[in-house]
Order: sequence, then structure tokens, then C-alpha cells
Amino acid sequence: MVLASFDIPNSIRFFGVHTHNRVINIYSEFLMSEKKPVMSDALRQARAPIKRQSLADIELQAARISAMMEHIRAAMLEPTAAKQAPDVSAAQLATLCDVDKNRIAYRLSRGGLPQGTMKGNRREWTMHEAREWVREFRASHLRPAMAAGTTITVANFKGGVAKTTSAVTLAQGLSMRGHRVLVVDLDPQGSATTLFGVLPDAEVEQEHTAMLLFAGEHDDLSYAIRPSYWPGIDLVCAAPLLFGAEFALPARQTRDPGFEFWRCLDRGLDQARMDYDVIVIDTPPALSYVTINALMAADGVIMPLPPSALDFASSAQFWDLFSDLCNQLIRSRGQDKTFEFIDVLLSRVESSDAASSVVRQWVLEGYTEKVLPIEIPKTAVTATAAAEFGTVYDLPRGAMNAKTFSRARDAYDRLCELVEQQIEAVWAAQVEQLGH
Repeated sequence: MVLASFDIPNSIRFFGVHTHNRVINIYSEFLMSEKKPVMSDALRQARAPIKRQSLADIELQAARISAMMEHIRAAMLEPTAAKQAPDVSAAQLATLCDVDKNRIAYRLSRGGLPQGTMKGNRREWTMHEAREWVREFRASHLRPAMAAGTTITVANFKGGVAKTTSAVTLAQGLSMRGHRVLVVDLDPQGSATTLFGVLPDAEVEQEHTAMLLFAGEHDDLSYAIRPSYWPGIDLVCAAPLLFGAEFALPARQTRDPGFEFWRCLDRGLDQARMDYDVIVIDTPPALSYVTINALMAADGVIMPLPPSALDFASSAQFWDLFSDLCNQLIRSRGQDKTFEFIDVLLSRVESSDAASSVVRQWVLEGYTEKVLPIEIPKTAVTATAAAEFGTVYDLPRGAMNAKTFSRARDAYDRLCELVEQQIEAVWAAQVEQLGH
């Protein structure tokens, strides 16, 4: 077991005392409920060689881990065992609305918008209430009536590059700016689904995922959309059963040579583009049939890329393979595919790492203007948020050191601002084209 031999000083430094204690306490409670003692180091070293494991043993292991996940989530999310978006203070509301705090006080006196709730000597708004304020004050930034929702695919060939965290945090940030967002989780591991407080193994069925779309049982993805705990964000879940899409799509192509498997998701999102301002797609860490669908459906692509040599090399392979596929699937049929923007996001950046500075320069030289002028730092804040099954936007401002928190939060705020500017440019181009 990982936590039984967890390095306590390192875990405190990595997660913070509060979260470290919660994780250890929850894990210990689970072990007590199972009535199985934690093995000591001496016993571990003296034990016999590992016995062979049958499929039945693996099934038992899977069931045990699933039970642990349910127990941990229930304890982390007490008392409701469901996630809740954080409340917003007057200062935070002013920032979201792009106005001075005095303007909030003045608008309160006029009425017509949610008054929030007094908690002690401060007023707070729920995220749902805050979005009403934001949509009024930032009306000029919202999607024009004639424009369609913008689809953004977050993709990378490798795992562990902050792909899912970037996708979910971007969705939350855009929703706080007043936009209506749909998150489509296409990774069978269901990491984005988990961040939204839904357990992929226990709480997700086929009809909650894109699987029925890929299998040809539906032509539109609307059947799978469900509300999330975060106001302004709806969700299409993922679960391991989504692996079936890697067999269903080529099988349909074999049965029907006229079927374009790479257009399946694109066409399935037609209605969602009318209902949502932004669609954010999280993809598997591979150039699979599903990932190809996500890229073909995208108006814009964001690639999170840590400044490490292996990740940089992997990114080169990603674009090389994707280019070859586009030539085979698209250009060979006399078609083309245009992306409104492709962004490379430097993620998990450690400013003190000399080696990463060298690779950062490679990224800047290789991707030139595609590199966003913002870096997402690798901080204890993001580690703490992950341990709490959330993102930096899920954490209350008092949860971590103020300077560390602001550094991480400001980076994601800037990311959302830059992406929103590109989205607005896409909408403006659509409106202009329709005007002609």
C-alpha cells in the first residue's frame, strides 16, 4: 500500500499539513474498517516472495480499491458527500466583474441582482449568484446571438502533463467569467469526471458517456449531458467502458466505407454548439480514434507541455503522427481542417530547475507564437487541490500560504483571460462572416 509507507515529512511538504492529515486519517479509518493491520517495515522485508495472482485476485483488488475511493471521497466531501463550488466575497466578485469594489456596493443598493448572504461582518455570494452579476457586468464579452459555441480540445501524447487539470480549471475559469461551458471527458480513466466529484467505476453508465455516440446508437451527444456541481458547467462523463470506442469506430468504418469515423464527435456536438458558449474536451494521453475525433471537432487546441526533454520529444511525435493522419484522412479526400488557434501551455514549471530553463527555450524556439505568454507553476497548491479531488479554483483562499496560492491562482486566471480573448476573436469572425 502506498500510504502505509508514505514519507510523512515529504507528504507534509508536498500536500500541506491540513490535507496530509486528512488523507492519512481517512486512509487509517478505512484500514480499521477493513480490520487489516498496516504491515511494518520489518515484516515487509521478512515476508515470503509474492505469490502468483489469478484473475480472481485481481478482481478482489479492483473491488478493494473501488471501496477505498468511495470511502475517501465520502470523507473528503463531508457532510454531503457531494462537491460544492466555493462562495465568493465582495472583493472576488468585483474582480470577476472587472469593476471596483465600490461599484459592487453601489449596485447592491439599487437591487435587481442577488444580495448574497451576510456571514459575520462580510457578505458572500454563491457561485450561481456571482454568475448573475458577472453576466450583467461583462455582457460585452459574452457570445453573440449569431455565433456558435467554441470547441477547445486539450490534448497531449503523454500523461502527467496537467492535461486534465488544465481542461477542468479552464472550464471553471470561463464559467466564472459568465460563459456557459460543457466539459466532455473522453479519457476512459475518467480523471476529469473524478474532479467533478463523480466516480467513473461506480456512478457512470454508458448513457452518461460518449460511447453510445461512437457506437452509432445516437447521432447527437445531448443524451449524455448532465449538470455538475459547478454552476455554469455541464458534463459528459467518462469511464473505462469508453475504451470500447477504439473498437466500435473502426468496426463502423469497416461496415460502411462512407462513414467518416473522425467526424463522429464533430457532428454529435452540433446541438451543443448552439446551447453552450464553450465546449472543453479532455482527451486520453494517446493519439487514439477518440483523440482524433476530439481534434477534428475542435476550433482550438491547447497542449499542456512541461519543460522537460522527454515531454518535448513526445510533443514532436504527437504533431508528426497527427500530421500524417490528417493527410491520410482529410487531404486524401480533397478536404481540409483549419484550427482557429493552437496554444502550447507551459505547465508544471519549476523556476528553480536549471534543466527546465533549457527545455523552455527549446519550446519557445520550436513552437514560436503558439506558446502562451503564461506559465503554470508546479506548486503545493496544485498538489493540495489534486489531493482534495479538485483544482485551484475549488480551494478557499485561506487553505494555503497566501503568496503560494496567489501565484497558482493568478497563473490560471491569466490562462483563462488569454483563452477567452481568442474565443471572442472566433465569435467576432463568425459574426463578421454572417454579416457579409
